Amino acid sequence: MKKIEDKYDVVIIGSGMAGLSCGLILAMEGKSVCVLEKNAQIGGTLQTFKRDGGKFDTGVHYVGGLDEGQPLHPYFKYLDIFKDIDIMKLNENAYDVITFAGDSNEYPHAQGYENFKEQLLKFFPDEKENLDRYVTDIKALCKKFALYNVNDMPARTNELEYMYDGASQRIRSYTSNEKLQRVLAGSNLLYAGEEDKTPFYVHALIINSYMMSAYKFHHGGSQISRSLNYSIKERGGNIVRNAEVATIDHNNTSVSSVTLVDGRKIKADLFISNVHPTETIKMMDQGLMRKSYTSRIAGLENTVSVFTLYLVLKPQTVKYRNSNFYNFNENKVWGLTNYKPEDWGKDFAVFYLPDNKNPAYASVITVMAYMKMEEMLPWMNTFNTTLQESDRDESYQNFKELKAQFLLEKMEGFSPGLRKNIKSYHTSTPLTQRDYLNTTGGSLYGISRDHNFPLKSQINTKTKMKNMYFTGQNIILHGVLGATISSVVTCAEILGRDYLLKKIKSVL
Repeated sequence: MKKIEDKYDVVIIGSGMAGLSCGLILAMEGKSVCVLEKNAQIGGTLQTFKRDGGKFDTGVHYVGGLDEGQPLHPYFKYLDIFKDIDIMKLNENAYDVITFAGDSNEYPHAQGYENFKEQLLKFFPDEKENLDRYVTDIKALCKKFALYNVNDMPARTNELEYMYDGASQRIRSYTSNEKLQRVLAGSNLLYAGEEDKTPFYVHALIINSYMMSAYKFHHGGSQISRSLNYSIKERGGNIVRNAEVATIDHNNTSVSSVTLVDGRKIKADLFISNVHPTETIKMMDQGLMRKSYTSRIAGLENTVSVFTLYLVLKPQTVKYRNSNFYNFNENKVWGLTNYKPEDWGKDFAVFYLPDNKNPAYASVITVMAYMKMEEMLPWMNTFNTTLQESDRDESYQNFKELKAQFLLEKMEGFSPGLRKNIKSYHTSTPLTQRDYLNTTGGSLYGISRDHNFPLKSQINTKTKMKNMYFTGQNIILHGVLGATISSVVTCAEILGRDYLLKKIKSVL
């Protein structure tokens, strides 16, 4: 069992991207750091796993804004991650491809602002002015968000004014061409887009980073967590696996320690939770906290969950496609998170990874379709983690098989002849998301943002405890970029904003 000291400067609950980044930033400042992870594998959605010789990502299928001068680059450079990752650029003319049933066209999202417009103009030649406005507005909005790009920081920010714009409404304002509207919003599985809720800034911040540059990690997103792990340990930090926090021990104003499920108690001066705020509050004595605060946290709405099909392919049978695909059964890209049971799985995303030995061919394919946690009701009281395992009954296996077969049939339509080239297939459900990522309701991207009530879903990194902070995808934005920025926001509260930003900029 990993030795844990009695006292640290900082204890971090959860080893996702933001938790590990916080750990490294603070360790670089000479603080003693302990990161606690309840499962055997660190990294949250950075995790990878192997099945039947195939290696799969759990969440990080691609990243954007990684080139020099772009949003993610200075953070990765400061954290010294580049030395440990093997990246491959996606198709510059079509990093994403949007397709619709009954329409043979493959509509591209391209890298580079001008290229993005040029590739779409091949399909929409009369839309130049509208695409110009769309791209110009996205660029302008992203410049208004502090820490989105440390190379071009706004002197003053007023982000709230943009939070009331809805993504679907704003996209419709750029063009009356309904097909182009759907194509521009076609990758909204990246943020679990909802027509009447999702803010335009969420759409803009995410798609802008991919317009700049789009990359896959050749050997999976776990390269990032391994890099952060080694760097933290090199600076004397401690990362403890199989260390689930049972309670956060505190009085009215501050936290003194955390107690693990095995009874071990760890003290610290500062505490950071990389766990969903709702799950964090559950570990605390809510009787000692203001009821209005705990009620707001407990009442946060979360994004939908997901069912994932993992395909291991027979060697050299399926050509590798260096794009991601978003496939729609109808001319409809919004409203899919609240699907009817009979419509499940008709809309899905497809991600390829190349064979290391024969990169012209794919080694694995990942297929994702939204799934509500409500479909898991018969098995809600079963849990599978490294510390606690339940044998889910045959009905659960039958459920997964039924869904897998449906998606396999849809994939056969997407890629004719695919079935005969599949070596094996594997699945995960919203319960997998809940148990291994500790997300409320198995949520795909944490808290759901709502442009109608933007402040309701805003979570401050500072909690009501003077020495405890939140970090992670629920603070600013989800994804690698969002989680990394949130770690900087959290650490800026501890170290001082100007001090930390000066440190980050010093490596550029």
